[in-house]
Amino acid sequence: MNISLENVDKVSAVLTIKIDKADYAGKVDAALKNYRKKASMPGFRAGQVPMGLLKKRFGKEVTAEEVNKLLGESLYGYIKDNNINMLGEPLPNEERQKPVDFDTMEEFEFAFDIALAPEFKAELTADDTLDYYDIEVSDDMIEKQVKMYAQRGGSYEKVDSYQEKDMVKGLLAELDENGNTKEGGIQVEGAVMLPDYMKNDEQKAIFKDCKVNDVLVFNPFKAYDGHDVEISSLLKISKEAAAEMKSDFSFQVQEITRFKEAELTQEFFNQILGEGVVSSEEEFRAHIKKTLEEQLVSDSNYKLMLDVRNFLTEKVGKLEFPDAILKRVMKLNNADKGEDFVEKNYDQSIEELQWHLIKEQLVKAFGIKVEQDDLLNAAKDMTKMQFAQYGMMNIPEDILENYAKEMLKKKEQIDGLVNRSIEVKLAEAIKGLVKLNHKTVSVEDFNKMFSE
Repeated sequence: MNISLENVDKVSAVLTIKIDKADYAGKVDAALKNYRKKASMPGFRAGQVPMGLLKKRFGKEVTAEEVNKLLGESLYGYIKDNNINMLGEPLPNEERQKPVDFDTMEEFEFAFDIALAPEFKAELTADDTLDYYDIEVSDDMIEKQVKMYAQRGGSYEKVDSYQEKDMVKGLLAELDENGNTKEGGIQVEGAVMLPDYMKNDEQKAIFKDCKVNDVLVFNPFKAYDGHDVEISSLLKISKEAAAEMKSDFSFQVQEITRFKEAELTQEFFNQILGEGVVSSEEEFRAHIKKTLEEQLVSDSNYKLMLDVRNFLTEKVGKLEFPDAILKRVMKLNNADKGEDFVEKNYDQSIEELQWHLIKEQLVKAFGIKVEQDDLLNAAKDMTKMQFAQYGMMNIPEDILENYAKEMLKKKEQIDGLVNRSIEVKLAEAIKGLVKLNHKTVSVEDFNKMFSE
């Protein structure tokens, strides 16, 4: 076997592999012998089929399989052993690759186009200065978070008189043109309404300050501006019938329910954060502030990494890439997306590829490695955030670990967690090296940076 690499230019090469019969003949014989042990043909016992017959029937197929297997091993082995920084996958050279015929040929030559990564140096030093945005946690943010927890920990209680946003339950009865209960008309027991969500203010006002056992007269069609979905849901009729239902209805108030936010008591603090974590409203708010600050650090780090990307991309300059080869690779990988997909998306993919190569150098320079514990901790952090969205802060460690381990069973999740871990470690390493020009900003001003 002979393998050679010929550089076409700085970023592309042709890798040629010549395979002689001696390179694969032994493998073919071994494969046929192994197949013979199980082969069964009419007139021969299992394992007794003549080798000549097997070669005649299966020699071409086995030879092709063994040559292709040897080709793959040799190709990627050479690339690995010679530390060739290849982009994408090797592609058959369209000019040098000759047709292969396993019926007539015993020696084979394969030629592959190889896309090479451009050579460049991307580095950060202690002399570099980058802006770092410390996002301020405002009193309003803390208050919104407190209110969210209070609402999620709240409960419903029965009251005697109606206020805005209360829920009413009672007996609905259709009335005739004289204001009497219509014989054979619609009646709904246990009808539930939220008058505050009615579209018509005059109809909504009918329920103001009403009390249990009051009998009110209102018009559902007017109350909901003729919206058939809401009317049919309330009156338990079809949407077609609801569109024609213009009658007034009486409503006997049987129950008024009001949502009450949880009070900021020790029991509430324990329920949200765990036993004895805080012992006063002041400490509760301080804990929320600290949690928000920790969460916002990831946003600040994200912005830092965007700035690092821009800084180093400009510092490195425009790199040369083997466009023809990479476009072929991109076209093959997206064959189902149409002819113009590559032209529309190639420039963007090259920008991402350049940043990927720059980031690879940074990761190597800082000696960043992702261990199993890093993935587990990243999965736990993600799980915590998911629970926190539902106001669940006090999640037992064993539950977090179980959720995290389930997450790590899915390859697509692992890839995301690896990237997340690298980004976190890389941001911290960069913060420890360069000079940071700290700027305190509000959440609103920080978010504006991404909309400009």
